[in-house]
Amino acid sequence: MTSSQLSVFSRQCCVLLLAIVSVSSAETQSTKPPPGMVWIPGGEFWMGSDEPEFPDARPWHRVYVDGFWMDKTEVTNAQFEKFVKATGYITVAEKAPTKEEFPTAPPENLVAGSVVFTPPDHRVPLDDHLQWWSYVKGANWRHPTGPGSDLKGKEENPVVHIAYEDALAYCKWAGKRLPTEAEFERAARGGLDRKSYVWGDEFRPGGKWMANTFQGHFPDKNTGEDGFVATAPVGSFPSNGYGLFDMAGNVWEWCSDWYRPDYYQTLADHGGVARNPQGPSDSFDPSEPGTKKRVHKGGSFLCTDQYCKRYEPGGRGKGEPDTGTNHLGFRCVMTQTTWENHQEKK
Repeated sequence: MTSSQLSVFSRQCCVLLLAIVSVSSAETQSTKPPPGMVWIPGGEFWMGSDEPEFPDARPWHRVYVDGFWMDKTEVTNAQFEKFVKATGYITVAEKAPTKEEFPTAPPENLVAGSVVFTPPDHRVPLDDHLQWWSYVKGANWRHPTGPGSDLKGKEENPVVHIAYEDALAYCKWAGKRLPTEAEFERAARGGLDRKSYVWGDEFRPGGKWMANTFQGHFPDKNTGEDGFVATAPVGSFPSNGYGLFDMAGNVWEWCSDWYRPDYYQTLADHGGVARNPQGPSDSFDPSEPGTKKRVHKGGSFLCTDQYCKRYEPGGRGKGEPDTGTNHLGFRCVMTQTTWENHQEKK
């Protein structure tokens, strides 16, 4: 090949390469993300905490998760209402418990309702949570604090009083699923490495409130210095490094894992990197042996360093699958394969 022919050949290769890059770029730009979701890149990260208050979140251990899509925000009242209207779904809190489920309960206690934060009007010791939690007849997602409350003006607040099966039903309808605990923590950290909070190491950088948490004296006096004394509309505070809102505070969120306080130690004892951990095969909570629980993550508007600062990304919560509260909600995730399959069906 002569130098002239080589020059022509080189130019042709360059043109072809540019065409390929152009097509590839166009295809990437034309691939729209699932509505209301952001991509969480796969990779390794340190999971857990070294906080003395979090014995169930120790030790630090290495985890790998595949990439996935995650809802930018917690599922809102408006979104859940759309689901209910489309399916006629009735939540656990809207159904009266049966004698078969609770054989020893008196009939007058078998009424539909849910658990509501009911702060005392005076200071109380913090060794009995029943002093600020009550089962309220008629409380459910439509009536967050009981029959006298509604959703007017709260359409963009996170839906609450959601039991685990309620969250699963919504996810199935939406073509999504609940995140694993590892996926949630990977997403919450937003690319940061072992930071105290989802935004860094300082709770109020520059004096700015970064999450909806509890101020004042817990549990009797919430001063609402962050602008809210209960749930806030989703996205009221800055997003984390991945563009997710309220990964700390506002409401606790269901994860798919069973809860065990020794699970992190089990993963660490195996050594190496845990790949896409799905949680333990069973549940155990030493504070309530025999009661199965699922993991909660993210903390809520009731979290405070006076009692519970589990709005930190390594913090872990837990709850009975059939129980919702007015500080518990959820968000969904989806794999890339699921999204591609959904696109093909259109």
